[in-house]
Amino acid sequence: MTRTAQALIAAADERQRRALVLPFHAQREDWHYIPRRRAGLPFGGMSTSVSAATMALLHAGLGDTGMRRVEGTRRLEAILREREGAWRDPDNYAVAIYGTPGTVPWGWRIEGHHLSLHFTVLGPDRVAVTPAFWGANPARASDGFRLMGAVEDAGRGLIRALPEALRREATIAERAFGDIVAGPGREQEIGAPRGVALARMSAADRDSAMRIAAGFLEALSPEIAALQTRRLREGGVDQLRFAWAGSTGDGQPYYFRLHGPVTLIELDNTQNNANHVHSVWRDLAADFGRDMLADHYKRQHR
Repeated sequence: MTRTAQALIAAADERQRRALVLPFHAQREDWHYIPRRRAGLPFGGMSTSVSAATMALLHAGLGDTGMRRVEGTRRLEAILREREGAWRDPDNYAVAIYGTPGTVPWGWRIEGHHLSLHFTVLGPDRVAVTPAFWGANPARASDGFRLMGAVEDAGRGLIRALPEALRREATIAERAFGDIVAGPGREQEIGAPRGVALARMSAADRDSAMRIAAGFLEALSPEIAALQTRRLREGGVDQLRFAWAGSTGDGQPYYFRLHGPVTLIELDNTQNNANHVHSVWRDLAADFGRDMLADHYKRQHR
């Protein structure tokens, strides 16, 4: 990521570089998934060489699967453009580099409607990747394309597979909430973990729960995914709880989450007649690399 970020900066002219490269603390935590203007350089403002260098940076962080998902997000935005007009823009996805790649700390993000991915780097094995937001409208396109289909299916399959007693314990509301809970600046509103603990599930059901997490991990490059998988397991998989709200029937609004001491994954599909997904992965201790940054500055001070 450092090499590709450096190459991207080198490919940009002065105008593009002013938009692309920002001070490390320049509103780095101001994130959202709604359509709006964003800091950074949008795809629509990139030259051919800068666009190619941007794709190299994205691939370094996201790998093949994550790249396909980014393109899928932009494809869905193009569908919305046909329905709703030019204010929906698949080129209005901006990349920003925070700080100086190669000098820690530094980071980068890509953000636009229904997409907000953040990478914070403090060393080769010290990389934070949350918050990570993926959205999909439509959740199921007319040709059957489902951007977050694997995660949706893992959650619905799990609630349906649980024994009746555990299903009742997992269900925290009869109706879905209408959106994710831990949106920008709202992570503390989620409260304590609720639902049924993975430790009480069968091995097969625990595997289904971990497929929910895998839906986010697989959208990272293999090396970074390995780091994040290790952190997830060190945080205690058995301490995760699975919670469900809404109907378990096909085509009905629903919400589910995995929630533990530091890990929170949410998915909501309620809007547009349950054909509009919002999903987010948050590290409640390390979003934006906060834990690593605190340690970094503490060591500097010493």
